[in-house]
Amino acid sequence: MDTEAPHTQRGHSSPREGQGWPRSAFSRRGGAEPAEGAGQDRSSGRPTWRRAGVLGVVCTAFLLLLSNFVLQPFLIPSHSMEPTLRVGDRVLVNKLAYRFGDQPGRGDLVVFDGTGSFVRERAGGSPVDGLVRGAASALGLAEPSDTDFVKRVVGVGGDDVVCCDAGGRLSVNGVPLDEPYLYPGDAPSKVPFRIVVPLGTLWVMGDHRSQSRDSRDHLGEPGGGMVPVEKVIGRADWIGWPASRWGAVGGGHG
Repeated sequence: MDTEAPHTQRGHSSPREGQGWPRSAFSRRGGAEPAEGAGQDRSSGRPTWRRAGVLGVVCTAFLLLLSNFVLQPFLIPSHSMEPTLRVGDRVLVNKLAYRFGDQPGRGDLVVFDGTGSFVRERAGGSPVDGLVRGAASALGLAEPSDTDFVKRVVGVGGDDVVCCDAGGRLSVNGVPLDEPYLYPGDAPSKVPFRIVVPLGTLWVMGDHRSQSRDSRDHLGEPGGGMVPVEKVIGRADWIGWPASRWGAVGGGHG
């Protein structure tokens, strides 16, 4: 019985790897290694400088968009809000807080543009310098513009705010305020006043009353120290830095 012929036929129909088949054929079937040098840059796992640069630009653009429309870091530059906020704190300003119909309320900590109320209108400097400084401030890397302030809302439109009652406290609409956030040893105000807050504006004060230039200091100026609601940038809701002070910023009186 002849067994050699079938064996030989099977051997011809299934040649060994490398006998009669080109190397490229095995590459297409997944049995051979890729050509020398192919894909080495991609397989190294290390991004090129160009990719790293593009990624950096994309991340910066994303942070600027987030800062401009949603959540902006704000570097605290002075002692006026101690003990609630300290120099060097970076608070996160919620720009959506008043975007959908809500209004600033008594006790809110608000960041606002004081142009026309706390500072006079003035000609701007170099557009390039302003752009660079604005971007750095938006990312919390530089002090905010000297026209931006953070203060606590004490009175809203229509409120009758008086300093001080027989107990030395501020009162709003005849109700004395409990102000546990005041800097220890500070009086609610050493400057007596009585004002009715016009509609659409806010009466704001710092928590460190003896170190704060606020609505009281602008009573005799145009606008009377009132901050227009449309000048409010957002509400300071959280302390984002330093890490030891992470957390929500407590509100005040209702």
